[in-house]
Amino acid sequence: MTEWGGVGKLLIGIGLAVAVVGGLLLLADRVPGMSHLFGWIGKLPGDFFIKRDNFSLFIPLGTSILLSVLLSLVFYLLSWMFRR
Repeated sequence: MTEWGGVGKLLIGIGLAVAVVGGLLLLADRVPGMSHLFGWIGKLPGDFFIKRDNFSLFIPLGTSILLSVLLSLVFYLLSWMFRR
């Protein structure tokens, strides 16, 4: 039972981190001077936006790749820390 306690704490920590980042993104437009910190999300090279008369399509490929690399690094570091 004790081995699941560590996984539970890890999931709670990840959930809190996601909630904090979500709160920062919500506040980014309301706080003056903070919008430039998160203005790059969705505007990277490789993010495609197609807009026609009655149709719009957004494919955030570049942002998805960057987030995948960052999350892979974070999870690698977490696994390295818990192996010790």
